[in-house]
Amino acid sequence: MDTLKKLFPLSFKEKKDVGALILNILIYLAISIGVGMLAFIPIVGWASQLIHLYILAGILLSILDYCKVI
Repeated sequence: MDTLKKLFPLSFKEKKDVGALILNILIYLAISIGVGMLAFIPIVGWASQLIHLYILAGILLSILDYCKVI
């Protein structure tokens, strides 16, 4: 669990209400859009696949943390 908290610090940030959760998800989506705009560069395009997986995992962990599942 400590490793996940170190890898995904934004996901485990204290969320007091649904608005904070939505803001957290919007931050992840903004990063995803920014990386997606640079995906036409070959090396960045390959790395963007990994970044999008990280973002998806971050969103899922954020939701699970808010629902107190983990």
